Amino acid sequence: QLHASGGGLVQAGDSLRLSCVASERTFSTYFMGWFRQAPGKEREFVAFINWSGAGTYHVDSVKGRFTISRDIAKNTVYLQMNSLKPDDTAVYYCAAGGTIVGSTYTPTSWGQGTLVTVSS
Repeated sequence: QLHASGGGLVQAGDSLRLSCVASERTFSTYFMGWFRQAPGKEREFVAFINWSGAGTYHVDSVKGRFTISRDIAKNTVYLQMNSLKPDDTAVYYCAAGGTIVGSTYTPTSWGQGTLVTVSS
């Protein structure tokens, strides 16, 4: 099971940190990641991280602004979001398990979403 939190309403240029707490069984999966779905758009991949935390990948649109990390002791994955833009407005979902082929992450478990709204 996955439980995401940390969303909210912020202004452009602000920062937010999303958290995703996983059950111990879920957290032990090798990959975890974040996706987002903007109003009227399809869900899109944002970032993934491997078990050790040493391997990460971020989609081009967030590189340099967002950082995914995980705290093994807390069974938690984070998404630090800096320099937020109105285009980042979306429901953000954490995900776990699954496979990665190239830069395509296909998870097997999903958490509920947390809404991030960025005003201009």
